[in-house]
Amino acid sequence: MTEEKKKKEITVQGVVVSDKMTKTVVIEVVTRHTHPKFKKIMTRTSRVKVHDEKNECQVGDTILAVETRPLSKQKHHVLKKVVEKAKFV
Repeated sequence: MTEEKKKKEITVQGVVVSDKMTKTVVIEVVTRHTHPKFKKIMTRTSRVKVHDEKNECQVGDTILAVETRPLSKQKHHVLKKVVEKAKFV
């Protein structure tokens, strides 16, 4: 009786900042944490390259990406779903 161990999916949610590459979008992930000494809330942003197979994302969309095997030198995430489309007037 062997049980398959399910790996926990590591997901990140962010806003698309650039979609100028083919099948790749760049998202900006915002994380907030409290400074251990000064107890001040700090905001950190990081940029992540995400593989978008169908080129369905546009700038301003909020997306959910899941970590995967390295697809290239800087791409380690794949698009899971588009949470919210951008609203342009």
